[in-house]
Amino acid sequence: MNRGLPSLWISIVPLVVLVALISFVVVQFGDEALAGASQLALILASAFCVGIGMMFCGVTFADFEDAVTEKISSVSQPIIILLLIGAISGVWMISGIVPTMIYYGLQILNPQWFLLTACVICAAVSVVTGSSWTTVATIGVALMGIGHTLGYSDGWVAGAVISGAYFGDKVSPLSDTTVMASATVGTPLFTHIHYMMYTTVPTFCITMLIFMVAGFMHDTGNTETVTEICDIMDKTFTISPWLLIVPLLIGLLIARRLPSMLILFLAVIFAGIAALIAQRDILYQIAGDDGIASLFRGLMISIYDSTSVETGEKTLNALVATRGMSGMMGTVWLIICAMVFGGAMTATRMLESIMNAIKRMAHNRVTMVGSTAMTGIFLNLTTSDQYLSIMLTSSLYKDTYQRYGYEPRLLSRTCEDSATVTSVLIPWTTCGMTQSTVLGISTLAYAPYCFFNIISPITTVVIAATGWKIFRKKK
Repeated sequence: MNRGLPSLWISIVPLVVLVALISFVVVQFGDEALAGASQLALILASAFCVGIGMMFCGVTFADFEDAVTEKISSVSQPIIILLLIGAISGVWMISGIVPTMIYYGLQILNPQWFLLTACVICAAVSVVTGSSWTTVATIGVALMGIGHTLGYSDGWVAGAVISGAYFGDKVSPLSDTTVMASATVGTPLFTHIHYMMYTTVPTFCITMLIFMVAGFMHDTGNTETVTEICDIMDKTFTISPWLLIVPLLIGLLIARRLPSMLILFLAVIFAGIAALIAQRDILYQIAGDDGIASLFRGLMISIYDSTSVETGEKTLNALVATRGMSGMMGTVWLIICAMVFGGAMTATRMLESIMNAIKRMAHNRVTMVGSTAMTGIFLNLTTSDQYLSIMLTSSLYKDTYQRYGYEPRLLSRTCEDSATVTSVLIPWTTCGMTQSTVLGISTLAYAPYCFFNIISPITTVVIAATGWKIFRKKK
């Protein structure tokens, strides 16, 4: 059997099948697509890919099994982090930390400036933490509640949160994607960050301008409703500035650059202690009984299972409801199915064939940067993981940039401008699935409002076309 590289036309077919299946699933199931239909679509597309590979590419089923095993093992750590984020989303709400943020935020934030402020706050937090996931799971959840109360659509608020979080993640020296993009290409970290500013700052300025205009066009709504919700929240939860000690402690741990998994675990422990001290009535309500044992039961349920707190207001009930670690299982299921498809595309070498076709488009500076950005986005679509996209894109084009005499920082910046920021816009990637689950809104619903993520790949190509601050190596 021929084990050579499959043709481009054969390689594209499984991807077309996947996009068609996902599109049909979204039309038929809407917001419920992630409940199982999208996972099945990925499995069917994987089976189709394997079938073609075994018939036309000389691939054995053992090759497919090995590739899938490797892909799934590569996302074991993100899955654990995802479960910890689910625990945080539950216990930070029940402990009163997120309600306290919402309570004070509603009184401080100007409704017309809210979208811009939310974007800037998430950018600042993400720069400090170096993690868009942590930012969205903590302050992002609180801002979603504030925005919902102020009358903003969830899509606009999620877009502001994600745009800010990914800007901060992209330029933070603590970010794993930033370190990876610079390291795989061989660019010094701070040289890489400094060079990204030429594309990232203009993009973020355009993003802030869009959110500012959108905020001024928004109807500020009834201030009495905001006051009423604050009163109900104050009666339901123990609202206290002392609860903000927990996020401050987490910020200090992040500043000490402890491992992300350890920080997230401690965030759960600290919030659990805060819940036992400040929200005993809530824990009794969740457990359905009184007593010390019920406190333990209520706390455990708030961490791992869905909870609902009766506030007397239907909108607020939905706002403070949580899903805990169990709410992340659908996302974990989707990640595993996405890795199966990525493994199938890798084992059959169809992914390699498509990447080579895109690479052949690089004839000059603009097409080289454009094809690099296209490759980063394409790999997000097929591998479902931004880390793999960054590594594969940088490895594929490293020799090309050297041959044309361009400095490696141009390649590392282009990888970040495409692979890093667009992953969250695709429903079946680890980023897209995580942010959708944490924020409680489908990826396709918030994607049109993630202006920073959408504009970044365009900006990097435009800057390349102008030739501004693009240098060749000195001989």
